[in-house]
Amino acid sequence: MQVHVHRIESEPFAENSYVVWAEGSHEAFVIDPGFEPDLILDVIRKKRLTLAAIVNTHGHIDHIAGNRALKSAVPDAPLIIGAGDAAMLTDPMLNLSGLFGFNVTSPPADRLVADGETLTVAGIELEVREIPGHSPGHVVYVVHAAEPPVVLGGDVLFSGSVGRTDFPGGNFKTLAAGIRAKLWPLPDTTRVFPGHGPATTTGEEKRTNPFVGEAAR
Repeated sequence: MQVHVHRIESEPFAENSYVVWAEGSHEAFVIDPGFEPDLILDVIRKKRLTLAAIVNTHGHIDHIAGNRALKSAVPDAPLIIGAGDAAMLTDPMLNLSGLFGFNVTSPPADRLVADGETLTVAGIELEVREIPGHSPGHVVYVVHAAEPPVVLGGDVLFSGSVGRTDFPGGNFKTLAAGIRAKLWPLPDTTRVFPGHGPATTTGEEKRTNPFVGEAAR
């Protein structure tokens, strides 16, 4: 399956939102809409896509700030997040916006997902893998059918780095163990689309990542 992953960088945190759809399909879902949802809606319109779902990897403000605008634009699009971060959607202190003076909230989730679950969104099957440590209930979504496979990874694994663990609920040992257990077994060609910075592959990070790769040992 050919899967298109279109990146939109949202300021002020240089957060990556993604519009994802399968070749030949007119349905798409959005991963982690940030502070510039109009840019996401522009992509959906220009590519003549229909928004099928809003999917969050975790509940920090820069990854959920656009939820309300997208939900308002397409009320029938379900909002999906891991069960462990669901409370962050509606609580400014938990999602960190209160610490920055934004006090932003999202509509509550329509569907909660858990580790090991699979769901089909816009014709694309996603496997949920929970990898806490950046946030308490952070999940990543694996598209095994894509060629090569795809990880929609949020703030877990970056090109040459990993997600911050100094926020409430963060824990580096937990994050590192989760990456090694849940991402390293994937094929080395697996493309990782992170919440900040450029895309990478599991193989590249296993070899060179200074925090969790072979270089860290």
